[in-house]
Amino acid sequence: MAATTWYHRDISRVLAEDLLAQAGRDGSFLVRDSESVAGAYALCLLFQRHVYTYRILPDDEGRLSVQSVQGTQARRFRSLAELVGAYQQPHGGLVTPLLHPVPRPCAEDREDEEEEEERAGEPSPVPPSCGAADGASGCPDRSLILCAALAAACRALHRWVHRGARPPRPARAHPAPLPPCSELDSALAGLEALAALLGAAVSPRGPAQEQVGGTAPGDPDLELLLSKTATVNHLLSSLEKKVLRSLQEMVSKHNLVLPSAATPPLLPTKPLAVQSFEVKVGKSQRAALAVDVESGTVAITKKGSGTSEETIPQDKILQLIKYQSVQSKVRLVYGRDQHKRLSRDLVFPSARKREAFCQLLQLMKIQHSNLDEPDLISVYVGTWNMGSAPPPRSLASWLTARGLGRARDETTACVPHDIYVIGTQENCLGDREWVEFLRASLRTLVATDYRVVALQCLWSIKIVVLAKPEHERRISHVDTSSVKTGIANTLGNKGAVGVSFLFNGTSFGFVNCHLASGSEKTHRRNQNYSDILRSLALGDKQLGAFDLTLRFTHLFWFGDLNYRLDMDVQDVLTHIIKRDFEALLAVDQLNLEREKNKVFLQFSEGDISFPPTYRYERGSRDNYVWQKFKTTGVRVNVPSWCDRILWKSHPETHVVCNSYGCTDDIVTSDHSPVFATFEVGVTSQFVPKKAPSSSPEPLTCIEWESVEVTVKSAGRSKCYLEFHSSCLEEPQRSGENTAQSCDTPGFLRLGWSAEHLPVLHPILSDPEYLGDQHLLLSVKGVESCESYGECCIALRSMMGSTAQRFETFLFHRGEETGSVRGCMQVRAPAGRRGTRQRLYGNAPRARAPSPRAAPRPPPPPRSLAEWISFEEEEEEAEAAASPTCPKLPVRRARYPGEHIPAGAGAAAALRPPRAAVCCRSRPRSVPEAAGTYTNPTYFTFEGLP
Repeated sequence: MAATTWYHRDISRVLAEDLLAQAGRDGSFLVRDSESVAGAYALCLLFQRHVYTYRILPDDEGRLSVQSVQGTQARRFRSLAELVGAYQQPHGGLVTPLLHPVPRPCAEDREDEEEEEERAGEPSPVPPSCGAADGASGCPDRSLILCAALAAACRALHRWVHRGARPPRPARAHPAPLPPCSELDSALAGLEALAALLGAAVSPRGPAQEQVGGTAPGDPDLELLLSKTATVNHLLSSLEKKVLRSLQEMVSKHNLVLPSAATPPLLPTKPLAVQSFEVKVGKSQRAALAVDVESGTVAITKKGSGTSEETIPQDKILQLIKYQSVQSKVRLVYGRDQHKRLSRDLVFPSARKREAFCQLLQLMKIQHSNLDEPDLISVYVGTWNMGSAPPPRSLASWLTARGLGRARDETTACVPHDIYVIGTQENCLGDREWVEFLRASLRTLVATDYRVVALQCLWSIKIVVLAKPEHERRISHVDTSSVKTGIANTLGNKGAVGVSFLFNGTSFGFVNCHLASGSEKTHRRNQNYSDILRSLALGDKQLGAFDLTLRFTHLFWFGDLNYRLDMDVQDVLTHIIKRDFEALLAVDQLNLEREKNKVFLQFSEGDISFPPTYRYERGSRDNYVWQKFKTTGVRVNVPSWCDRILWKSHPETHVVCNSYGCTDDIVTSDHSPVFATFEVGVTSQFVPKKAPSSSPEPLTCIEWESVEVTVKSAGRSKCYLEFHSSCLEEPQRSGENTAQSCDTPGFLRLGWSAEHLPVLHPILSDPEYLGDQHLLLSVKGVESCESYGECCIALRSMMGSTAQRFETFLFHRGEETGSVRGCMQVRAPAGRRGTRQRLYGNAPRARAPSPRAAPRPPPPPRSLAEWISFEEEEEEAEAAASPTCPKLPVRRARYPGEHIPAGAGAAAALRPPRAAVCCRSRPRSVPEAAGTYTNPTYFTFEGLP
């Protein structure tokens, strides 16, 4: 075993403790990167079934020392290997000597080697997409040589590193034999060829050699190896920018024919004409609806009648009630005068027509609301693996969300969205050409000249964010980032690009990714997701320690995720022909991994009702090409839903997925483009409506009665709580926990009383403002300052005259790490209530009408926020009609495949409320899996009354 296999790089605390628990012997240890201090390390040591974590900190001279070893003098070392060697001796100040190193899992290394073998005989990945398929003009041979040399150098260096040689020198007097240098020499030759082709003057000796340091004079082999390693590192860092710049200059010379905005006539200024719908009113009466968005009216005309029976202005429309039992039915509630309300049940030819009608009425309400700032916007998200081929001249079906699945109706296809977010993979176009192509396409389709908010590229992975011109002033704090997850996380052919920004008071995050390919690479894809989640630097820098999925009000994650179907290809094709998608979704790798809580925890995805988007024959959508002939043999690519769009939002926010589908007429790639459209609630930069008075105003405060936390940890560290929110001037922290127990092996229960919890004072006292705010809570270790988990709490449900209970789960780096519950109260000045009316909100659900009783209109909504609601499910309707009974806790639906241990008590099934969304977090068609997954963090809820 190589001397440095105990160094696990940047694995999470939870994974480190799991590896030590599997080792099971006192004195088992490993070293990982610190999560709280850049450049520092964490030494994790197992003793008597508990994990002790020691921080290893560098000083100004780069020497390393172990922190907080009481009773011993601080010792400093030149390398990690020297430090570990010293603490393998007794009486070093640790709870036990370092006896049994825990090696890194080798699965990831094997997958890298398999990926290299699969690439044998294929063109190397090229940044930023110089090779164009299917006869398209590619880059000159010189660029291919550059890219091939760079890829070969990275792969050779990666193989050498993972076969046991690492920069920290062994501390033993007689180190193990070093691996041969032939592969390293090959990498050096490739890099020197790059330098020669670019004409770069690169020194043959990198400056990093002395940082490795500490080699013995009589160890020439090790000195030679370290010298070559430093040279490779220096050459790579020096040439990367030169290579990319050279390739971008070549790509910019590629002539792409763009649709000209001057050639086709632009649509009129008012693109929305009066839209008509054929409906049934009541039981059988046929009628025509005419929706005039510009004038703000809905006209109802009976079939056979030449004149309008009734015209309803938009300010008289009180409520729309969508029936869930009948997807094409909606109830329109409107007022005739101040004291009379009427309702009509309208049945449309299809669910798509009903949605188009509701969207037009929503648009009508927005246009005539006279609001200075919008509180509801539409967001388009698209993803497409372009297959290294130029796009067709028209992207109309993709950009207007028309095609297969839950697509937009033609009556609303030309309604422009507020924000367009387009993610592509294997995009062979230059940055400028692609952005202008999209803007020109949108000018032609929706007569709007969209502004570029952000563009971020990683080789051939691109994300473009476009916004309406009137939103430019509302968008701020734009950040971009990218992460490489190719071979050894050094190649950008796989990875992710991201964009984040503020829209007035609402934060948005968008991530476009291209994960590892291959049916058998599920673990690798999960690791790609984890690497992106950990490394993507987006959002508020103060929230850098929080899980990426908690930093934004709304986070959208999409791309070529590459998860496949675990089924024989012939059976898959049979199910596709029958349009039996439910059976396929049951074996979809992404759904299965989400059920196991491996990836995309608490994310949502729209129901999939379109065929798999990969792998089609280019030039048509009639056939799947599932065989791929390579020099290493025939590879089977099972048709799969590789291209996906998911999202996650803060609790008690508004987001509705209105469409989710793919195109059927864009055939230049072996992937079909995928689209989704969303209705998203946003908040404004708050301005109090009440003028400040001379008398002191009562202060609003957030008080805590108690907090109880259960975290997945084998340690015994004391912890504190840290609170972040945009409504606080600065982050606040609590004292150390006052109660601690570890009754359940592998889990640590912590408690805080009111005396040790801070009283938080928001910067504004207006209840309307506070109702839009969220509080981020992090559990951190006192000694390591590393996070044990984070969560988000909506303040709206915590407001009241008495303390309110809350309970939710903790997350860290994409993993569920525990749970938290407690009591808190948001104290606001009495008598102050918000007056702003919103176009969205959580409306009370209407009961489905009984077949024996005539329908009666529901009570009027309290505000415009409740003007769209949903029909109540049958079980809820029965519960609403039952006599009053004591209020019981809300039952938590089990996670798919989750097993709740016997004896955990009825309260073990409690679940906190999720964000207010109108789509499931898992597809409806996926059956419940067998109860094989156990999450002991639910023991937090034992013993609740």
